[in-house]
Amino acid sequence: MTGLSAASVALGVSAPAAADATPARPIPDGAFALGVASGDPRPDGFVLWTRLAPTPLAADGHGGMPATPVPVQYEVAEDSGFRHVVRRGLAIATPELAHAVHPEVRGLRPGREYFYRFRVGNQLSPVGRSKTLPVTGDSFSFATASCQAWYHGYFPAHRDIARRNPDAVFFLGDYIYEYGIVAGDNLWRQGVTLGPEHAVEIETLEQYRLRYGLFKSDPDLQAAHAAAPWFLVWDDHEVQNNYGAANSLYGVPPELFVHRRAVAYRAYYENLPFALDSLPQGPDGRIYRRYDIGSLARVHLLDTRQYRDPLPKDEADRVSEQRTIMGAEQERWLYDGLRDSRAPWNLVAGGVVLTAITDDRTEQWDGYPANRRRVLAAMGDAGTAVMLTGDIHRHVASELKLDFADPASRTVGVELVCSSIGSNGDGTDTDQYAKDWLQHPYVKFYNARRGYVHTTLTRSELTAEFVTFPYIEADANAQPNVVARFRTPAVDPRLEVL
Repeated sequence: MTGLSAASVALGVSAPAAADATPARPIPDGAFALGVASGDPRPDGFVLWTRLAPTPLAADGHGGMPATPVPVQYEVAEDSGFRHVVRRGLAIATPELAHAVHPEVRGLRPGREYFYRFRVGNQLSPVGRSKTLPVTGDSFSFATASCQAWYHGYFPAHRDIARRNPDAVFFLGDYIYEYGIVAGDNLWRQGVTLGPEHAVEIETLEQYRLRYGLFKSDPDLQAAHAAAPWFLVWDDHEVQNNYGAANSLYGVPPELFVHRRAVAYRAYYENLPFALDSLPQGPDGRIYRRYDIGSLARVHLLDTRQYRDPLPKDEADRVSEQRTIMGAEQERWLYDGLRDSRAPWNLVAGGVVLTAITDDRTEQWDGYPANRRRVLAAMGDAGTAVMLTGDIHRHVASELKLDFADPASRTVGVELVCSSIGSNGDGTDTDQYAKDWLQHPYVKFYNARRGYVHTTLTRSELTAEFVTFPYIEADANAQPNVVARFRTPAVDPRLEVL
């Protein structure tokens, strides 16, 4: 590759072809203990990721790596045996980015499967599978997942996602949790022990890096990353519970919280497959972005955390027309993208639930009803909308009404809310919150087990399967159950039970 800046090389994107691929000093065995990943797929390529961390749980957060740059080779092939390699490159893993690399592979063919791997010295990474987005095509499958509290249980949902080999995975927030992990309190994952460095709420860059190392050490999470490209958005626990913009709800002064947000965003980028343009600048990071899956669907990934107005002071504030959960710039960006879409489907993925449930649920879109009305109106003027969200640790399927207060209002799309991967432990089929949801005629399904949603889009219909697991706390061996299946016709958006 040519024309790369020194800054790009230092940030682990790619290095000149003539760069030396030999590490200056031997790297400890197990350099790829955190696995591999790909993300941000496009018709001509995707972003690859790995982070060198032979000791992921080293208490200092450095993963057992020396404080020196390390060259990392990568290959992309048309087959898992790497007989037909189509791209090779070199990226530099630096201590400034926790020895993570994010090479951006371009020039590939659209709508096809590729395989990739990394090499450092004589160590070879696991093989990952990725896919470019199609330019043409009539079908696209994806899984949606969120909320993976490692300490609350194992991740059989990720194992099952990997088994299905979807075209993509949407991860909708709460990739890590910031709480201290304490045995006898919130450590419900049986058969594991942790050192005292994990027992504190994380605040520093090194602590965030260590927490990612802990979560990403899970083999089923690694398998899901290696099985398909991921689209990711954040919610709150990547920084601190229920934060909004520069505001902590737990007494952290604004002048200190802005630093916490900066290091949290930095660690998020370091540990996930994002392109260089998503690298945060201090406490600011742009993660809302748009993709076209050929002419089948347009994808809008939202940030409903960073730009939101504070929680309302009173009811008059809650219903104010000026309130926004997205910020004015992102709102305009979304409405422009919906208006210009010619696809039969518009996928909108965000961190918190859009469907109207209760007025006191102000941390969700219920706290921003004017913004919700504007979004629903924009959805109603475009192709059928599919809202993908998580956060609540429950499966929910609902129909999106142009006006939720009017039962006769037009349905503009559907919302598929995925339960948690691990948060809140085993869960139950129903719970005390079910009545709050099922009292509304537009809510068609509610389940409080752990799991994920698998969805297939065609030009004529959407099919969604809600997958749950009977337990997650004891071990990772629970088997999946498809507890509900829905069909949504493209020309008549509704949830039809299958």
